[in-house]
Amino acid sequence: MRYDFIALGDITTDSFIELSEKHASVIEENGKKKLEMNFGDKLPYEDVVVVPAVGNSPNASVSAHRLGLRSGLATNMGDDRFGEEDIKALKEEGVDITYTKIHKGKGTNHHYVLRYKEERTILVKHHQYDYKLPDFKEPPKWIYLSSFAENSLPHHHEITEYVRTHDVKLAFQPGTFQMELGYDALKDVYEASELFFCNKQEAQRILETKESDIRALLEEMRERGPNIPVITDGVKGAYAYDGNEKWHMPMYPDPKPPVDRTGAGDSFSSTFTSAIALGEDIPTALSWGPINSMSVVQYIGAQEGLLTREKLLKYLEDAPPDYVPEKIS
Repeated sequence: MRYDFIALGDITTDSFIELSEKHASVIEENGKKKLEMNFGDKLPYEDVVVVPAVGNSPNASVSAHRLGLRSGLATNMGDDRFGEEDIKALKEEGVDITYTKIHKGKGTNHHYVLRYKEERTILVKHHQYDYKLPDFKEPPKWIYLSSFAENSLPHHHEITEYVRTHDVKLAFQPGTFQMELGYDALKDVYEASELFFCNKQEAQRILETKESDIRALLEEMRERGPNIPVITDGVKGAYAYDGNEKWHMPMYPDPKPPVDRTGAGDSFSSTFTSAIALGEDIPTALSWGPINSMSVVQYIGAQEGLLTREKLLKYLEDAPPDYVPEKIS
């Protein structure tokens, strides 16, 4: 059988360290929030939770599988304990790991998430692997591309060439390094993307603009290549543009205050992509995405709250009257 959805990108184990409110605080300087702790102190923490097999692309592969797609993950890891735990977690989730590569003598990525209330700062390290596109027995219907390490630029061009020469659609959710590369270095990736995801601040960064009108950002992003750019704007909701119509979707109301915002963007982007892969239209995909994001932030980590399609549709059925996609000019 042909895969519906294969995610490409780095995998990691996240250790969530809940900071003590007595020994840490958040300050705001020049419009930016900063985590503040006394340097040199021995700081007590409240709790630690270790979550294997996460990262933008692993999160997306789990999301797609729970929503009913035949989903796989093509990633790289070391032959250490963390890699073993990642493999076990992916198998338990039902994600196909045929194209996951284990590198002998290499380490597996391990990130540390400093949690302060519902906010977080992530300490990241990507091991550099010899990235090569798997020899797929049959081209997947969708490739979902996200975070890689800094030595991965040639691999991006390899992926783009594969998409262009096969019957494959590309969804691109750039990670930190991919945004640091800038548009020109990944021009071919943007141009090959059927779907593209980022938030408003990331769009301004990628486009090198101070433009704040979301409509203008959607139009300029589409001019750069993606067929359907999707831009989120925090509590103001999400926006999409297909070249003819622009749509806006509000946030789905939180049933209670968020516990952890890690994975909110991944869940939205992967759910939107999954809806399109399942044959739904843009307004429907926009209505699905925020529901999974709402659920994910109610738990620690990026995967526990990911919904099955049945549960997601029940939330949609019970949505407030104003939770509807709206055309915008």
